[in-house]
Amino acid sequence: MSAALAPTEPEVFAPKATLVLPARNEIATVLHAITAAANDPNVDIDKMERLLGMHERMHARANEQKFNAAMTKAQAAMAPISADAVNPQTRSTYASFAQLDRVLRPIYTKNGFALSFDTDDSPKENHIRVLCYVSHAAGHVRTYRCDMPADGKGAKGGDVMTKTHAQGSAMTYSQRYLLKLIFNVAIGENDDDGNGAGSNPSDVRQATDADRLADTLFHRLRGVKTDGEAAALWAEGANALAETKRRDLYTEFKDAVIAHRRKLKAGGRP
Repeated sequence: MSAALAPTEPEVFAPKATLVLPARNEIATVLHAITAAANDPNVDIDKMERLLGMHERMHARANEQKFNAAMTKAQAAMAPISADAVNPQTRSTYASFAQLDRVLRPIYTKNGFALSFDTDDSPKENHIRVLCYVSHAAGHVRTYRCDMPADGKGAKGGDVMTKTHAQGSAMTYSQRYLLKLIFNVAIGENDDDGNGAGSNPSDVRQATDADRLADTLFHRLRGVKTDGEAAALWAEGANALAETKRRDLYTEFKDAVIAHRRKLKAGGRP
């Protein structure tokens, strides 16, 4: 997995698209029948309701057709997006939500799409369900769901964050997964940033150096036996990571140090 701190892959559910669509003249025919029925005082109310229901369903299918056509056009404009972040625990790279949003938002909004996120209870234990409502200007809305672990466990199964932090982290991961899957986005580690701009070699070197630094700090933290040593390592590591300007590595190291110190103070094995 490319994302940090998520022990299992998320489960993502997408609805199947309806492919049989009404012709424009069929909608017009039903509308004409409704108009005629409305002007007839003797019309059967059940027949009127059936005509209105038919008209509503045909409009819904026509709107879905516009949704699907716009989705095809939007995806045709989406090139592979480069990975911009590194997971120090799995030694893998991934595209952050900010990176995906920066590249994709101008494309999908131009094609009439809007995204809204929400949460719900998940049927899976220690998971959170994140929903994404993808709406189109024509009126059709499609809902996607992702069940993401929110147990605060790291890649190796240890506690690395509080439950509150775990919930927020799971929501962020879910947003990223959903955004990739909704628009079928490819992530290319050696691509440019997705809009034609090449990467700066010095930025790549800086990312590699920061990655190695974080790896060393995590390794040293595992051998710390006292709270004083953990505090000293945090002071050293925090300053070093701050200079790399890698907020993701800084935050992950901070969470790991906090979890480690809690175990030490509780008398547990680090």
